[in-house]
Amino acid sequence: MPTSGPTPPVAVGTPATAKSERLGFVRLVRTRGLRRLLAVRFATQWADGVFQAALGGAVLFNPERQADPLAVAAGLAVLLLPYSLIGPFAGALLDRWDRKRVLMGANLVRAVLIVVVAAVVFAGITGPALYLAALAVAGVSRFVNSGLSVALPHVVERRHLVEANTFAVTVGAAMTAIGGACAIGLREIVGPDDTGSAITTTVAVAGSLLAAALASRFRRGALGPDRTDPARRTAVTVLHGLADGARATAATPSVAASFLALAAHRFSVGITTLLTLLLFRYSFIDSGPFRAGLAGIGEAVLLAAAGLGVAALIAPWMVRRWGRPRTIRVALIVATLTQLALAALLSMPAVLAAAFVLGATGQIVKLCTDAAVQSEAGDGVLGRVFALYDVVFNVGYVLAVAAAALLSPPNGYAPWLLAAAAVLYVLGLLAHDQQMRRTRRT
Repeated sequence: MPTSGPTPPVAVGTPATAKSERLGFVRLVRTRGLRRLLAVRFATQWADGVFQAALGGAVLFNPERQADPLAVAAGLAVLLLPYSLIGPFAGALLDRWDRKRVLMGANLVRAVLIVVVAAVVFAGITGPALYLAALAVAGVSRFVNSGLSVALPHVVERRHLVEANTFAVTVGAAMTAIGGACAIGLREIVGPDDTGSAITTTVAVAGSLLAAALASRFRRGALGPDRTDPARRTAVTVLHGLADGARATAATPSVAASFLALAAHRFSVGITTLLTLLLFRYSFIDSGPFRAGLAGIGEAVLLAAAGLGVAALIAPWMVRRWGRPRTIRVALIVATLTQLALAALLSMPAVLAAAFVLGATGQIVKLCTDAAVQSEAGDGVLGRVFALYDVVFNVGYVLAVAAAALLSPPNGYAPWLLAAAAVLYVLGLLAHDQQMRRTRRT
């Protein structure tokens, strides 16, 4: 099921040095720097949604192309792997480069690359050429999203980070879903063939250009980093970026526990996503208000986005009542039961219901992980920790998609794979508990 990627941390929970305070939506959006950064994020994530839906339509639901499970897996991989591959380098660079310039330049580069992808789609080119072009767009997108993540503490006071991040994560994910819905609607107008897919893809350029224009309004240095190493050390730090992030994570058991829980969720949801796409493409048929094909995928995405919104509302309450570790455990248990129910009742309504529940539970785990990162990783290493975060978030997902593609029948009807995804949640629960016991010992 669709979920948002690594986003500004501290959605729930509080830093050790500052008490979380609720500011209120109206006063929150009146904060000029935060309001501007949110606008950059929303434009960026809307463009992401358009591009991802357009590419998915071009690969999976284009009548001029026939997609098997491996082709679907390849399409998902190009959207998620790039930044994980360059993450150790990008994370270190975000700790050294002016983040305002990163947001401007990367969005402009992305706009150009989107046009290239649209041209490749229009020409009817398939295979490596299409995937390489899409890889370039996705790689730059990940760079932009991480820049937004590490910039948030520079535009809002620490005691308001909980509320600011919850709002950014929720509405940002909604903007991605809206972007996807826009692409699906436009595709109905311009057509599902190569020409229509190219036109739909090109629309994503508007979001990138708007994001670059909004980012240009920040003054230089306003988004950090606060301190940088001397230039002569940058290359060395880049090469050791992932190792730095891993050491910072392993040094704090609560962060490591959250990462393991998140990894379990991403492995599980990767399997479910691949099967869902195949089921809507090859097995399901229209039934009442439920639609097969790309329209049905749109319904699932919107329900998953609604789950993200519910998570934003209930996660802070859950953490205040139970604490962050127990909140993660409850989310993993609910996700396990949902996967088992989906395996037993495999149908279109069950898939849509699971999209909502897994969207909510997965987001709760991610918000708690965000909180752990922000609370305990300093700004000087935050980019590198987020590089590792992105690896956990996306590589695990892609590996699960690839495994499901190899094991799934062409039509995606594989209840046993959905049951296996439930087992992954159980393993994540056990790993989280083991790490938290290490926290209590220290």
